[in-house]
Amino acid sequence: MRRAPTILHLDMDAFYAAAEQAAKPSLRGKPVVVGGIGPRGVVATASYEARVFGVRSAMPTAQARRLCPNAAYLNPRFTLYRQVSESVMELLRALSPLVEPLSLDEAFVDLEAGGVPAETAAVRAVGERLRRDILEVTGLTGSVGLAGAKMLAKIASEAAKPDGLVVIEPGTERELLGPMPVRTLPGVGPATAETLRRAGIHTVAETAEAGEAELVRLLGKAHGSGLYAMALGRDDRPVVAERDAKSVSVEDTFEVDLTDRTRVRTEVLRLADRCVARLRAAGRSGRTVVIKVRNYDFSTLTRSETLRGPTDDPAVVREAAVRLLETVDTTGGVRLLGVGVSGLADFTQEDLFAQIATEREAEEQAAVAVAGAGPDAEAAGEPEPEPEPPRRWHPGLDVVHEEFGAGWVQGSGVGRVTVRFETPWSAPGRVRTFVVDDPALRPGEPLPLRGGPDQSSAPAIRPKSVSGADGAGSASGEEISRR
Repeated sequence: MRRAPTILHLDMDAFYAAAEQAAKPSLRGKPVVVGGIGPRGVVATASYEARVFGVRSAMPTAQARRLCPNAAYLNPRFTLYRQVSESVMELLRALSPLVEPLSLDEAFVDLEAGGVPAETAAVRAVGERLRRDILEVTGLTGSVGLAGAKMLAKIASEAAKPDGLVVIEPGTERELLGPMPVRTLPGVGPATAETLRRAGIHTVAETAEAGEAELVRLLGKAHGSGLYAMALGRDDRPVVAERDAKSVSVEDTFEVDLTDRTRVRTEVLRLADRCVARLRAAGRSGRTVVIKVRNYDFSTLTRSETLRGPTDDPAVVREAAVRLLETVDTTGGVRLLGVGVSGLADFTQEDLFAQIATEREAEEQAAVAVAGAGPDAEAAGEPEPEPEPPRRWHPGLDVVHEEFGAGWVQGSGVGRVTVRFETPWSAPGRVRTFVVDDPALRPGEPLPLRGGPDQSSAPAIRPKSVSGADGAGSASGEEISRR
C-alpha cells in the first residue's frame, strides 16, 4: 500500500449516452438509452435522465422501454466512441507513462510514475485539472478516484459519480470499506456473495472479521486469501501500461432465430470478415479460429480449430469458420453467432494450402459460369449487377442529405425514414421525413464533438417553432421528400 493516493482511476460518466447527447443537441437533458434496440437487445449505457426511471446497463431493452417509453433508443456508434476515447487516453498519457486502459471509458494511471509529488494536495490538483481538460477537449465529464491502491481508486471514482472527485487517504481504508456491501470488492459476483450470505457475511467489515481461515474454507485458498486481503484494504496490484489481448472476436444476436442453413452460413462469413478486420486493425494475427453458437433454447456451444500457423488472411479464417459450422446442428434455430481468433501473434504464416484451395474453387466457379452461359455468353456482354439490398436506417445513424446536410436517424418504418438535421455545435435542428430509398440521402460519418464551426452559431436548418424542434411527429417539424 502506498503512503499517498497516487493511483488515479478515471471513469467517464454514462459515456456512450453522454457522447450521443453531446453529438445531438435535441437530446441534451433528455433520457437516452444506447444499446441493442431490437426485442432481444440489451442496454449498454443509459443517461442519468433515464436512470431516474430505473433503466440500468445490461437490462433488456424491452424492459427499459416499459420503464422509460419516452427515451431516445439509439444504436451504438463505436467509431465516435473510439475517437473520443483516444482523446481522453492522450490526456492520461500526458500525466504518466503508466496508463492501464480497462475499456473505452475507464483507465488507471500511476501518477507517481509521472513525477507527481506523493502529496494529497498535489494529486488532487492533478485530478481536478484532468477533469477540466477532459471537459474542454471532449465536452464530456468524467469522475476521478484517487487512492493508494487500484481497488480503492475504483471505489472512489464510483463514489464521485457523476462529475466529481474523491480522494481516499491512506490509513482510512478499513473505516471507509467496513459498512459497504461485500459485492463492492473486486471478484465478488452473485455466486460468491450468496456463499458469504449463507455464512452470515454481508458487509466488508464482516468479511474481514470472519478471518482468512474461514474465507479459505468457504471459497478456496486463492479466492479466500485474496478476498481477505481486499477486505482489509490491501491491494498491491501495479498499474500495467500494456494489457496484451488474448483474443479478438465479434458476435451478433438476431431479432428472429435463424433457421435457414444458408443464412446462418452467410452470417458466419460476415462475422469472420469483421473479426479479421479487427485483427488487422490491432496489427495482430491468430492461430486458433473459434465459433460460438447460441441456440433457440439459450444453450451455447463453441467449436475451435487450430491452424498450422498464425494468420490474418480473411479467406483462411472464413474457411475454418465454415468447417466448424458444419459440425453444429442449427436446425432448431440460432439466436446468436460469434467468430473469434485466439493464440495471437505479431506475425503471420500464410496457410498456402487454404489459399490454393480458395483460388481453385474460384476458378472452378468461373469455369462453370462460363460453360453454363453457352456460346452467346460473350455476345451478351457483362452480366447485369445484382440489385443492392435495401438500406437499413438504424436510430442514431449518421446521415448526410445533398440539400440539408448532416443529421441523424430518429426512426424508420413503413417505407420512410425520419431524420433530424443538427450538428454537435448547432442548436436543436429540424426534423424531416424521406422515403427510405431517397437517392439524396446516404449514411455519413460521426462529426467531432468539439472543434467544429463556431459552436454558438445557428444550425443550418432552423426549427420553425419550439414544437417543431423538439417533436419528431409535429406537423411543423415534418416534411416528406417528393424526390
